[in-house]
Amino acid sequence: MDGVVDTAVEALVPGTGPDSPRRVRIIDATLACLARHGTTKTTVDDIARQAGVSRATVYRVFPGGRDQILGAVVDTEMARLFSALGVRLGEAGDLTEALVGGIVEASTRLRDHAALAYLVEHEPEMVLGHLAFDESDRLLVAASHFTAPFLARWMSPPEAERVTEWATRIVLSYAIAPSDRMDLTDPSQTAHLVTTFVLPGIRSLHAAGTPTVIDITPFGSPQAPPDPPARSFPGSARSGHPSTDQHPSEHSRATEHSRATEHSNATARSKGAMP
Repeated sequence: MDGVVDTAVEALVPGTGPDSPRRVRIIDATLACLARHGTTKTTVDDIARQAGVSRATVYRVFPGGRDQILGAVVDTEMARLFSALGVRLGEAGDLTEALVGGIVEASTRLRDHAALAYLVEHEPEMVLGHLAFDESDRLLVAASHFTAPFLARWMSPPEAERVTEWATRIVLSYAIAPSDRMDLTDPSQTAHLVTTFVLPGIRSLHAAGTPTVIDITPFGSPQAPPDPPARSFPGSARSGHPSTDQHPSEHSRATEHSRATEHSNATARSKGAMP
């Protein structure tokens, strides 16, 4: 309901639409404030000063105040990232180029994002809050739905969504916890990762005759393996006879033991020791 109200307000109030210069100006001003002070110390007054507008103007564009502005910042930055990814993926001539180009583009933009860098260092709980549980699912779904059609030129749509989700998880992981051993902003290192681990895995799954829909999501819910076929064992209630899986020598020893036991019982009965 709030989304409908916001849309109606934007339609009635000039300069409050999603693409209006005033709205973009306020969002960019918020990003500059976040890069200096983070979310806890950034106020509406700070944003208004940075944007060069009045406090009243900020509230006309964002009636919900600071929380609505922060939400708009996240949505806008995601849209900008996807727009850049769309250009790189659309220019790719093969799957390798698409994966490498997409990972490098996303990783570079995240690395050079001043506001995100400040939050990761000073307010990690804020960043992790958007990358856990429902927020994480929303981000992965958005990334998969946007980029999967570009990869579907070389694989099935369901598989393209799985590959995109995996790549997104990798990019986010290295963005939050950088490694000296892997720099995804380096095209050569990213190409090595893709050609060494990603593409061979996809090819081997296809070569093995697996179905078109392949689940290669690293953190997906594991499926329980099928129950093994029932086996009969010597003396079990199922078999009633020695297993045919026994080694010949084992079967021979079992037969000799049975005969010896039968002979002993017959001797005992003849002496009256058994009924």
